[in-house]
Amino acid sequence: MATEAERTAGADDSDRAARGARADRLARAGWPAVLPLHTGPARDPDRAGAKAANLARAAAAGLPVLPGFVLTDPALAPGVPAGPRALRAAWRDLSEAGQRPLIVRSSSAYEDAADSSMAGWYETVPDVRGWEDFAAAVRRVLDSAARGLVGPAAAPREAPLRAGAHARMAVLVQPMLRPAAGGVMFGADPVAGRHDRLLVSAVDGGPDTLVDGTAQGIRYQLNRRGRRVAVDPAEPPGEGLLGRGELARLASLARRAERVFGGPQDVEFGFDPDGRLWLFQSRPITAMPPRPPRTARLLGPGPVAETFPAVLQPLEEDLWVAPMAHGLAVALDIAGTAPRRHLRALPVVTTVDGRAAADLRLLGAAKPAHPVRDFLNPLRGARLLGAAWRMGRLRTALPALALDLMAEVDEQLAAVPGPAAAGGRLLDAAGWGRTVLSALHAQESLAGALPGAGAGATAAGEALAVLAEEGRDGAYDDAELIARHPVLLALLPPALGAAPVLPARTRWSGVPRGVGALPVREGLRLRIRWVQEMQSRVVAELAERLVAAGALDEAARVALLRWPELVAVAEGRGLPRDFAERLPRPERLVLPAAFRLAGGRPVAEPGRTAGAAGAAGGGQGAGGGAGAGVAWDGTGERPPNAVLVVPVLDPGLAPQLAGLAGLVAETGSALSHLAVLAREFGVPTAVGVPGAVGRFPPGTALTVDGTTGAVTAAGGEARTGDGARGDSREAAA
Repeated sequence: MATEAERTAGADDSDRAARGARADRLARAGWPAVLPLHTGPARDPDRAGAKAANLARAAAAGLPVLPGFVLTDPALAPGVPAGPRALRAAWRDLSEAGQRPLIVRSSSAYEDAADSSMAGWYETVPDVRGWEDFAAAVRRVLDSAARGLVGPAAAPREAPLRAGAHARMAVLVQPMLRPAAGGVMFGADPVAGRHDRLLVSAVDGGPDTLVDGTAQGIRYQLNRRGRRVAVDPAEPPGEGLLGRGELARLASLARRAERVFGGPQDVEFGFDPDGRLWLFQSRPITAMPPRPPRTARLLGPGPVAETFPAVLQPLEEDLWVAPMAHGLAVALDIAGTAPRRHLRALPVVTTVDGRAAADLRLLGAAKPAHPVRDFLNPLRGARLLGAAWRMGRLRTALPALALDLMAEVDEQLAAVPGPAAAGGRLLDAAGWGRTVLSALHAQESLAGALPGAGAGATAAGEALAVLAEEGRDGAYDDAELIARHPVLLALLPPALGAAPVLPARTRWSGVPRGVGALPVREGLRLRIRWVQEMQSRVVAELAERLVAAGALDEAARVALLRWPELVAVAEGRGLPRDFAERLPRPERLVLPAAFRLAGGRPVAEPGRTAGAAGAAGGGQGAGGGAGAGVAWDGTGERPPNAVLVVPVLDPGLAPQLAGLAGLVAETGSALSHLAVLAREFGVPTAVGVPGAVGRFPPGTALTVDGTTGAVTAAGGEARTGDGARGDSREAAA
């Protein structure tokens, strides 16, 4: 039998033979050209790749960059030394004839770009010693180009890579530095979209354990001068991983890099054992959310979420949201709570991707932006004085006006044409609904401002009493029950094309008193719901007629039309040109409790989110907005609207990111490679969530806020898809 020494010697011989074979493969593939990192050609990303070119530009600008060289295709660098002699000479000089370890890194033309970082996708080989190991490392990096691409940029860029696997891959070679501390720094806050903040995640040693997601590190939030704003987790005074001096030098590096590259950068850095700061990598911050303008108004779903809890389609917006916005504007004008110019300029209620949201300040749900200025403004006092006079008169007149309006609505609803009526009359009924809804919303809002508005019975309470009483025999289905007792519509949100599904029968809650016993405000609310239901049924009948006439391909798709478009189709003027490409809005988006719009996208207002992360069981927000779905552990069949819950941010999860509704990890950093890719995919991401895998088993309904890190689990088993909208039977009344 072979001795241990013989077996070890045989293994060493085999390893040397393998490394020699890789070196021979490198020679057969063609010897690359050698670009010293400090020369002008290395600053060209078409020759040196983006990573090396960025470092070459940084070195030329005086930033602390280690020396090195770049290996590239000789055809891209004519006149540059190439061949085995040039490569050996460059290796010998940089490695001191093999005595100094090197790091061999990819530098693809597609890495570190402004629209896609390709973070951690290609190969890096650290601690390379000896010529054969070096040749094998170069081949290994070049071979990683054959993987193709993932991410938003995959489709247009995959073909040239596969056509010439190594044609666009350069190789960056530098000395291997073993930092005392290192990490990642963002020259702006990519989660909150703030350009006045820097984010630093640091660990003991080099940044590699941070960017691959195996370490979470210490997270510093700094101002532009390097002063600490926040630290997570907290550090004892004077015992931090990075002191005041190191943080100030990092802030200086961030400012200098921003001047060199024309924008805030995502950099990897390290402090060597002697305390010198080195720049390892610099690239643009990808997926940087837009920052809301200073004048952007504060919005939130709170005041209208009860009325419109689900995503609205375009026709639903025109039928119901537009009249609500107009009616509330009229009420606010009468009440004097907002200047008329503001009410005319912007709708009080709007939608963001189908989710209803209201102006929180106009509705009094948020503090004024300038309370002192508003207090001193004489125009505001005069406006409120006039409003007080008007409201004083309304106190006695409004109940009578409301009763007259409700009587008129009841009369008109009773006269709504049946299914056999002419289509024009049905269209007129839906149009009348839009007009009267505006008046109903205005009076309902004013009634709520009167003393004692919150007292008395509610329409929902009356509906529950009816449901409890009728539930004793179970002789009727839901549609028949609603036809017999229209007050039951108070339990259901409006929706086009959705079959009514009432909650499960409830316990006895008292004797029904009748709709006539409801207070004025509740009576107005109930009429609003009745008008909406009338519109829904009228539109359904119109859609069926349009399908029968061949003007519409499917009745459910009528909700994708706007109101003027529906009128045009009904009058025979045809569908919009882009109608075939229109798709229903998904249910994924969940609006923050308070937000401002930037580029049409909601950006959560700091300090005004729905619950603290700790209270909701969250961690650190890593960006991507907010979303909701069903917890999934990455195994078995992927459910719709999957929220991937994992222990660590493994870069191998990158192919799973597309289409996720959220990503939750027990460990990891908001600046790790997978978190960067998740932001590029627009996946709401929370990291550092304690015990997430155990607390959120597969099938749990989750809401993930990528801004605050809040992760909220709903009680019971999750529903997916349209079930969240149409099936309310599982909800306790």
